[in-house]
Amino acid sequence: MLYDKLKEYTNSDIYPFHMPGHKRNSMHMPDGLPFDIDITEIPGFDDLHNADSILLETSKLASDLYNSREAFMLVNGTTVGIHAAIGSQTERGDKILAVSNCHWSTSNAAKLFDLEIIYIDTEVDEDTGVPCSISPVAIEEALKINPDIKMVVITSPTYEGVVSDIAAIAEITHNSRALLLVDSAHGAHLGFSGFFPKSAVNLGADFVVVSLHKTLPALTQCSLLHICNERADAVKVKEMLSILQTSSPSYVLMASMDYCLRLLKSNGDKLFAEYEKNLSFFYDRVKNLKNLSVLYNVIDTRQLKFFTYDPGKIVIITKNTAPGSDGLSKILREEFKIETERKFDNYVIALTSICDSKEGFIRLADALLETEDSSLS
Repeated sequence: MLYDKLKEYTNSDIYPFHMPGHKRNSMHMPDGLPFDIDITEIPGFDDLHNADSILLETSKLASDLYNSREAFMLVNGTTVGIHAAIGSQTERGDKILAVSNCHWSTSNAAKLFDLEIIYIDTEVDEDTGVPCSISPVAIEEALKINPDIKMVVITSPTYEGVVSDIAAIAEITHNSRALLLVDSAHGAHLGFSGFFPKSAVNLGADFVVVSLHKTLPALTQCSLLHICNERADAVKVKEMLSILQTSSPSYVLMASMDYCLRLLKSNGDKLFAEYEKNLSFFYDRVKNLKNLSVLYNVIDTRQLKFFTYDPGKIVIITKNTAPGSDGLSKILREEFKIETERKFDNYVIALTSICDSKEGFIRLADALLETEDSSLS
């Protein structure tokens, strides 16, 4: 394991006449920061941009776990994966298709590589204010109008946990001889349990980018770019990543990714079983909310507004309620010491992961129930 190898080097008698400048000497450093395992590319520790040993082992572990053709570690977050996938498969002046609520990294990629970006609108659910799944029909119509589009970029799951029909969209996209990139930043945990939707990696997408740090135990900025099939040019992707990513990648971040992946391999079944139990407990505990509501408990997939949904995203609907999203997030923070992920006009998002405790789910459920009782009195 990369972490163990780094600690072994730390405990050795080798003196570091190399970067970084702190020289693994914690005498002048604050406690809690991992200076002792922060090194540069030295013999025995591989090179991210030309990996052939321990870092290649981590990449292969990632591709095996997700069942992708190839996986690349990203130390610049999912953003660099999106830029690399788009930039490596297009040429100046090409067209790409994206959904209006895509992450700004997609529009920035269009600026960076001088591409024309065509947007399609996302329907918003009137009852909740949550953007719906992406319509395969809308994708098909846009591709008919713009048959020269080189790549389709969609977000699934969304920030709110809404998942689109990747298999149908992939088939439509490939029939138009375009590539499909799925920004699955919020879906790194998908595919490891039947309680959650399937991962886009195994549903026909050409590229899938996941943020390990968003929904799995990894440090911030830790992501993966998956190449899923032979349509994607892996050689060009690797070349583009060497251009866009830092030439001094953090071994602390890479060790975090390696540890996260090994944890999933060794203990994933147990962790996800407990996670499923905690989420089911939470949703059952708040099922009788009448003023506030939780999206997972009220979503109606039969209306096809939401193809399917990731229960790991707790979306608390505040539309037409007394506290509203501003009030609810403030109440949770100040009165119950619960910091949520983000608030929107009509809802508040609480992100969860396999590292959440049952106590945390109890606190949130009880806080919502108590807040509702207070607002109704």
